[in-house]
Amino acid sequence: MTDEYSGLDPAMPLVDDASDPSGITRRDAMKMLGLVPLAGVLEWSGADVERASRFIAAIGTEPSQQFTPKFFSADEYRTVRVLVDYVIPRDARSGSATDAKVPEFMDFMYSDPQQNTSAQTKTAVHAGLAWLDAEATKRFSKTFVAATDAERRRILDDIAWPAKARAEMAAGVTFFNRFRDMTAAGFFSSAIGWKDLPYIGNVAVAEWKGCPPAALRKLGVSYDLMNTRIPVQDGSK
Repeated sequence: MTDEYSGLDPAMPLVDDASDPSGITRRDAMKMLGLVPLAGVLEWSGADVERASRFIAAIGTEPSQQFTPKFFSADEYRTVRVLVDYVIPRDARSGSATDAKVPEFMDFMYSDPQQNTSAQTKTAVHAGLAWLDAEATKRFSKTFVAATDAERRRILDDIAWPAKARAEMAAGVTFFNRFRDMTAAGFFSSAIGWKDLPYIGNVAVAEWKGCPPAALRKLGVSYDLMNTRIPVQDGSK
């Protein structure tokens, strides 16, 4: 993954090779982002996301282009499909956000009556997509979808990194921050995202051989700690 708008500082040492110790991989960065929404940044519980995941799995055989959104308008949905793939594009390891049906996930989360999504949040999503088109129209006299890749990136470069964004971009920054969290949540709630982690689920282990040495080294821990006695300082046994 070489060009997603993750919101991380561009100066952070991100590498494409998971074996490179000089920095974190771009997939690792997205994994971390994927954990954040479920911890409370968004309004949904684990049950909400699980219900959406089942919905997405049920339409797994349907071509994404045939999906009819209930929350997004047709124009908004086209924008969402373009925008999510700037956050998580397809790479050699796995599919893109649209391959993982993130746009469908978003539409379900915003339209399903059982979801805990506030009216304020729904309004903000519509407003954010409108802001994106308005900004593209102001700069290039065309919508975000109609703009070229280079033109879209000029806008995204101004809103993807909050610490570097100009004050007048505040509305776009706020929208894109939330949109990026939604994209990561949808991606890592999908079958493609599970495999990308990789997550094997509740699978029985025939023989436990301990944590693999490579994982121990990465975490900077050792089983030797378990064999170390800590001297008693207060006279208790």
